[in-house]
Order: sequence, then C-alpha cells, then structure tokens
Amino acid sequence: MSAYPILDQKDTRSGFGAGLLELGRNNPNVVGLCADLTGSLKMDAFQKEFPERFFQVGIAEANMMGIAAGLTIGGKIPFTGTFANFSTGRVYDQIRQSIAYAGKNVKICASHAGLTLGEDGATHQILEDIGLMRMLPGMTVIVPCDYNQTRQATIAIAAHEGPVYLRFGRPKWPVFIPNEMKFQIGKAQRLIEGSDVSIFACGHLVWRALIAAKELQKEGVNAEVINVHTIKPLDADAVLASVSKTECVVSCEEHNRYGGLGDTIAQLLATRLPTPQEYVAVNDSFGESGTPDQLLKKYGLDVPDIVAAAHRAIQRK
Repeated sequence: MSAYPILDQKDTRSGFGAGLLELGRNNPNVVGLCADLTGSLKMDAFQKEFPERFFQVGIAEANMMGIAAGLTIGGKIPFTGTFANFSTGRVYDQIRQSIAYAGKNVKICASHAGLTLGEDGATHQILEDIGLMRMLPGMTVIVPCDYNQTRQATIAIAAHEGPVYLRFGRPKWPVFIPNEMKFQIGKAQRLIEGSDVSIFACGHLVWRALIAAKELQKEGVNAEVINVHTIKPLDADAVLASVSKTECVVSCEEHNRYGGLGDTIAQLLATRLPTPQEYVAVNDSFGESGTPDQLLKKYGLDVPDIVAAAHRAIQRK
C-alpha cells in the first residue's frame, strides 16, 4: 500500500515485550507475571532488567490470575503473560471472579491468538477469546494490528484503570502503523477514506483489509478501512459515521464469527442504524495445523475473501 508502506516485519508479541520493558523503566508499579512462557511472550528483557518485579509462576495459569489480582491491592499494575488459549479458556473462572467481578486493575496479555498461531493447531488456536472477554462487565478488550501498535497499546493500558484483555500474535507481520500515529483506547482509526463500503478490521486482518481496499480500488470500488483496535468499548461514533456514508459493512477478524468484532458492530447497528453486513471470520469451527497463510486462505480470511464480501455487501444496499 502506498499510503501505508511496510516499515518492517515483526511479530506483535515483540511489540508487547518492547512496550512492557519501556513501562518497567518508567513506572515502578508495573510488574510482570508469566506462566512458563517468558521467551514466547517476549517478557525476558523485562525479567532480566527487573527481576524483583517479575514472577515466574510456572504452568499454573489460574494461580497467576489470583496472584495478579492480589498484587493490585498494594497498588501494583500486574501484566500477566501466556498464550491466549491459556489466558482465557483455562482461567475464565478466576478472571471472572477475582479480576472482573472484583474490578481489579489487571492487564491480561495474551499471545499466540487466532489461526495465525499456525502449526500448533486447533487446541491452541483459540478463536473464542474476544467473545469470552468482552462479555465480562468492565473488561476492556484491545486487538492491535502490528508491532508498533501493540507497543503503544501495552503502554496505554498501564494508565487505564481497570481490567484489560490485550490480544496479539506469534508470526512476523508487516509493520505499517507509523510511530507518530496516535493510539487511544476506545478510538478507532480511519486508515483509508471511502464512500462505497466500510471495512472494519482488527488485529492481523487490518493489513489484509488494506490490501483488499487496493484491489477494490482497481475495480472502481472506493472502500473505507477502519482499524477497530478496541473491541470494547467500541467507538460507536466512528462506526456510525462511516456506515451512514457507505450504507454497507464488512467486518474482518481472526476469530469465530460469533461473539467477536463483527457481532459487536452488528449489535450497535441493529439498534442504531440497521445496515447490510458481511462477516470475514472463521465460520463456527475450530482450526487445524498449517502455516498462517495457508490457514487464513482455507478458513476464508484472505484478501480475496474480503474483496468478495465487499461486493456482496454493496449488492445488498
């Protein structure tokens, strides 16, 4: 994309690691907890520089959530780290009771989310976590799109009071968000202005949406691309402003079609501005082993799928 050239290729989990290290140097209340995956979560630099503020709890994720909740009582800002599957599905009871219900200031940082986890397969490729976490009262849910934005989001959530779920991934991915582009929790970013169809995307699929918009432009379709990095609270004003202009929607996410970004937008539109909507998401299934690109293609989350969904949405106006 000419408007958003590829600046680098980096994994979003490394953006989390960089942001956490920066926080450690600037905020003495920030502490890290990890469930035996320090290297995978890129928390090793924080651990090395601040060993007295890092807690390796072992393969005991439920205990990690309880410890994190307890640390907030003394004014600490705990960042927990493990795979998204273990950050949510394995410990939902502890998050619900000890963190969300209690309103604790815990930052649940989840790597290796979605299909792009790749070869680890269905047991690790959680596709339900956004839905699980956004249903919890008071939980903020953030899905940044590249290395730079993940670093920015990690820093931003430390200043946010209350529980946060931060979702990111394993594979190297294009870095395209400029460092100077402002990140604000709850404020979507319009990356391309358009008038024919609104494409709302989060996480890794933002880059795919930008490529799809370029392909659509070749066909004379003027697509608007909006990066909805914060699923909850949703930027309702940005969604409604875009949809009132384009009158049709495509939602793109590396998640089950139920409970994620698409449903969040659909709930808003159903009550405020009923609009034709097409989903680009996993269609109510588990994943399987494969490379990230193979899986995105097989499960209908690739550029041609976004282009086709845009045409369907436009035809339904």
